[in-house]
Amino acid sequence: MTNVTADPVSGLQMVELSHIWGHGVPSMPGDADVRMVRSVKHAQHGVMANKITTVMHTGTHMNAPLHLIQKGGDLASIPVDRFFGNGAIVDIPKKPFEAVTAADLEKATPAIKSGDIVVIVTGWHHKYSDGLEYFGEAPGLSKDAAEWLVKMDCKMVAIDTPQIDHPLATSLGAHRGGPLMNRLVSDYKEATGLDPKVEHPEWNIAHRTLLAAGIPTIEQVGGDVDILKGKRATLIATPWKFEHGEACPVRLVAMTDPSGTCRIDSGN
Repeated sequence: MTNVTADPVSGLQMVELSHIWGHGVPSMPGDADVRMVRSVKHAQHGVMANKITTVMHTGTHMNAPLHLIQKGGDLASIPVDRFFGNGAIVDIPKKPFEAVTAADLEKATPAIKSGDIVVIVTGWHHKYSDGLEYFGEAPGLSKDAAEWLVKMDCKMVAIDTPQIDHPLATSLGAHRGGPLMNRLVSDYKEATGLDPKVEHPEWNIAHRTLLAAGIPTIEQVGGDVDILKGKRATLIATPWKFEHGEACPVRLVAMTDPSGTCRIDSGN
């Protein structure tokens, strides 16, 4: 393994699964850029402090049920045991505009177990950028995939795409307030020969299905996730204790124990 941080005492190995966050990181079409200024500077005051203006849905971030479920739970109310546990990092490569289906999840390696944290790797994290391709052509979960994850009682679901849903099932396409990407519908029809109204008739259906079941989601997984594709690991995410918060940037880390002496997955 490379790009792994090893604890010198326990021997636990830790892998970063988050993109770097900061000024000017890619933001969803329709959202303002992250802006950061140094309100206090070392040269002048001997200390530094930043002032930040941001939409919470930038970079690797967690969504609480409140994001899409009226009267749903906020970040502060999510039980903390959902943020830590064993899970599967499943390798499900997808091409532009494709969907991750229940059939993909059922045959995924390693097998997804009841109560798992599930990290879905489509390969889209390699395209992370302020680009038409990254946001508009990304794969996403189908409705039946989200329903399957709910039936498996997953603790948390993470994916390396801009959002859980297929872009044509969101306002980037011809849904509520859309299309926020003007050429997206015509590009989809030209690339696939399919009608987005038929293929993706329900707005944010995968996301609403998961969040309605109380399952927090993490979007835009990145970092060194390729190291753990097709393996099991112990995962931890650290969102803000944010009352009335629907989302926030999050640090997602995987831990493995090659020695097998701790009660977490070996990563083998």
